[in-house]
Amino acid sequence: MHNQTEKMEALGQLLEVLDTLRVKCPWDRKQTNESLRPNTIEETYELCDALMADDQANICKELGDVLLHVAFYAKIAEEKGQFDFADVCHKLTEKLKFRHPHIYGDVQAETAEQVKENWEKIKLKEKDGNKTVLGGVPRALPAMIKAARIQEKAANVGFDWEKPEDVWGKVKEETAEVEAEIGGKDSKRLEEEFGDLLFAVINATRLYGVNPENALEHTNRKFISRFNHIEEGARAQGRKITDLTLEEMDRLWNEAKKS
Repeated sequence: MHNQTEKMEALGQLLEVLDTLRVKCPWDRKQTNESLRPNTIEETYELCDALMADDQANICKELGDVLLHVAFYAKIAEEKGQFDFADVCHKLTEKLKFRHPHIYGDVQAETAEQVKENWEKIKLKEKDGNKTVLGGVPRALPAMIKAARIQEKAANVGFDWEKPEDVWGKVKEETAEVEAEIGGKDSKRLEEEFGDLLFAVINATRLYGVNPENALEHTNRKFISRFNHIEEGARAQGRKITDLTLEEMDRLWNEAKKS
């Protein structure tokens, strides 16, 4: 592992290379915040894939790609006289210290839960922080992640179930409301009730310490693996998957579950 000086030197080399590319490379020179944004989203998802796979080599590579985008946006801002990479670091350092008064101040917090209890209150006190508890939830977040963040923020200021098991009454209530709308003609109402049910289930995952995004992604990957087994089974018989009966698919599915 590298020492602190070597780390700072490596970061300096990265910024120097970016300065050079911004001047000499036609592609890098023409990039803007708008043109980079789709690539940033893609790079973030690629990092998430590497993290899910616990692929250390790829995690290192993808972290570099994400860091490049952070440095690139700061470089574009520097060229406009708005801020530079140092300002990004200074603001982050200031924020981290402000949000950790149990380390840099006189607040007592011995557990992670105690830290979380103070988190939203601290953010509301920040000079340029959120004006409301839910104001910091990005509108562009995928709906499931957004729901989890909303629930977490509300819980941090005391708006939560008294006991985790209390949530199951809400899940059952929302399930009954979905069932009541099935077969009806009001598609908007059915969509709303499904949304309420999903929100309640996501809330349950939080209460039991499960990340809903990770949970669903593991299930997605499990389904893909098992479904691929069905397709492979069809090919082994010289058939297409569309030629299989549902019973044949179920048999291959159950084989995959055992493997």
